[in-house]
Amino acid sequence: METSGLARRLSSRFIAGETLADALAVARSLNAEGISVTLDHLGENVASLEEAAASRDEYIRALDQIQAAGLSANVSIKLTQFGIDFDEAACYENVELLVKVAARHSSFVRVDMESSAYTDRTLRLVTDLHARYAAIGVVIQAYLYRSERDVESLCRQGIRIRLCKGAYLEPAGVAYERKADVDRNFVHLMKILLETGVYPAIATHDQAMIAETERFAAARQIAPSAFEFQMLYGIRRDIQKRLVSKGYRLRLYIPYGKAWYPYFMRRLAERPANVLFLARNLFR
Repeated sequence: METSGLARRLSSRFIAGETLADALAVARSLNAEGISVTLDHLGENVASLEEAAASRDEYIRALDQIQAAGLSANVSIKLTQFGIDFDEAACYENVELLVKVAARHSSFVRVDMESSAYTDRTLRLVTDLHARYAAIGVVIQAYLYRSERDVESLCRQGIRIRLCKGAYLEPAGVAYERKADVDRNFVHLMKILLETGVYPAIATHDQAMIAETERFAAARQIAPSAFEFQMLYGIRRDIQKRLVSKGYRLRLYIPYGKAWYPYFMRRLAERPANVLFLARNLFR
């Protein structure tokens, strides 16, 4: 699949390319359209601490080159890519080095939230590094029962949050299973974030969720500059253009790297609904 010309043409809709240079070129193009970006170097669940260190160094290069190019961009990381499955202390050191670079560049590191098995460890790391450097934020998933409590705690500490619905297959004991329940909690958490959060990111392609966010912000007279919408590169370009034209801030999540095939397969395997989501947006 990774050497197939057809597969590469298919993936290029959603993946910026294999190299940092490819991702920076896409970032430059999107910045020209008034869209910010966050770069994601593919390769979660590394097989060794050496691979984790290589991932760290790739992200440091990304922050250095973003700074040098003057781009409106930051980075998103996964702790499984930084070695948390092997050594939590080593993972912490890897992330700390990256956050130090981000702070020096007045930039930002977003820690993606993985499955619920990682939630507590992720929040501990982010909370500690935020208290020391401030240049770090986290993702909260609306389908987890615990998320309201986590949002309130993070907001009290002034930690920036990206709110998403959640894409991992979770047991019924920890997460809502019905889409209607997830949507309801997403809207509830969005309102908390817009009123009490620090520059929250509302990450969704769901037109109903976007419309609810627009309505709530307008009703509470929350300025478009106080938050941003976030979407995936290549998904719902029609909505992306509409949001920018209306004066909202938009940031696109741009994956790049050679590990695009495992990235796709994990996303599709984790949640069957992702297959339908991908198919719909391919045909769009």
